[in-house]
Amino acid sequence: MKWFTHRILCGIRLRRHLAEQPGRWLDKRSQGEGTMALHLSADAPASAAVTPQKYLFGPFIDFFMLGGSALVILPVLYFVPLRYEAALTLTMFLLSHLINQPHFGHSYQIFYRNFARKVRGEGYSRSLQIRYILAGIVVPLAMIAFFAYGALTGNARLLGNATNAMGFFVGWHYVKQGYGMLMVDAVLKRKFFSDQDKKVLLFNGYAVWLFAWLQTNVVITQRQFWGLDYYTFAVPPWLITIAMSIAAASSAATAVMFINRWRKHGGALPYNGVVAYVVSLYAWILFVTLNPLWLLVVPAMHSLQYLAVVWRYQTNVERDRADAVERLGPKVLSTLGPVYRLRVLAFIIFGALLGALGFWLVPMALTAMVPYNQAVLGSSLFLFIAWIFINVHHYFLDNVMWRRGNPEVSKYLFR
Repeated sequence: MKWFTHRILCGIRLRRHLAEQPGRWLDKRSQGEGTMALHLSADAPASAAVTPQKYLFGPFIDFFMLGGSALVILPVLYFVPLRYEAALTLTMFLLSHLINQPHFGHSYQIFYRNFARKVRGEGYSRSLQIRYILAGIVVPLAMIAFFAYGALTGNARLLGNATNAMGFFVGWHYVKQGYGMLMVDAVLKRKFFSDQDKKVLLFNGYAVWLFAWLQTNVVITQRQFWGLDYYTFAVPPWLITIAMSIAAASSAATAVMFINRWRKHGGALPYNGVVAYVVSLYAWILFVTLNPLWLLVVPAMHSLQYLAVVWRYQTNVERDRADAVERLGPKVLSTLGPVYRLRVLAFIIFGALLGALGFWLVPMALTAMVPYNQAVLGSSLFLFIAWIFINVHHYFLDNVMWRRGNPEVSKYLFR
């Protein structure tokens, strides 16, 4: 992916604090900021907290999808002989698209499901209602107005700034999703982190992300994304040094925290979550440029984290229906088992279709049908707009969907 090769680390929001008390999913003191941390609210139904599951799908699948795949795939890619890199690059590029784009589609499926009811605030708090309106209506309209103005006025420099904005939000997104996966696994394993530990984890995540982001702006450089030029920002060397020192110190503090918890709890840690947190920060952000093939495959690994949670969530939604365990009449379909499995499969297929439409089919059709100044704005203007729009909007959607107090997340995620 072109955008990722320039450290534009792709597109779920992770900042919620999970509970310390064994009888509750969320600490009352936790903040209500939206992320992909996927926490239940403090007033979650008692039935959801009685017999919590230990895995989203199972020990191996959770390990692989939440980040363990990086420990296997990235070292292999690093030592691939040069004569195989061309074929492997194409394979990884296609695989990344097959996994990465559906995860964006799923966020739209969940966010805009029963959207009219969410806008009216039926069953939602006032603050959550406002957030749905802002993320679902105001933000996309504002972005459409921005891109329309830039395209109509032929202001390529203005449009190029959107690429930098995408890089900023997407890197932040990676960090928060890694933290959120750790918190999710802690809930599943009932191995909660203290408030102090969570502060260490969050601070380290932001420190590593900020240092990695500043590294991409060490010198003013002109680059291209889908044919449009964009510019990084000049960063003084002393600021890089400070950021690197803080990231190193916070990483050391985090390692000490993990070791102390391991000793205190007799070697017990939410290991899948720890792996997710570590690879998200270091393998996917800080050191991802060590190998060009890593740049291609990391978005797919990041998307697997998201898909693990979304597919579990959607499975629980479908299993909650009255006819979930019924068998379908036609013999061919009945082999799939209960009807809820077919509905989950349809959800996954539709998400893949939405991803293909949003990233490729619609922008390519617009490029062919809508005239514009290609000499100034390049030959792929609508691909440029679509990719940035989806990545940035995804941040705002997740910031609402997975926040504390969302009744649907509280009901379905940890069942």
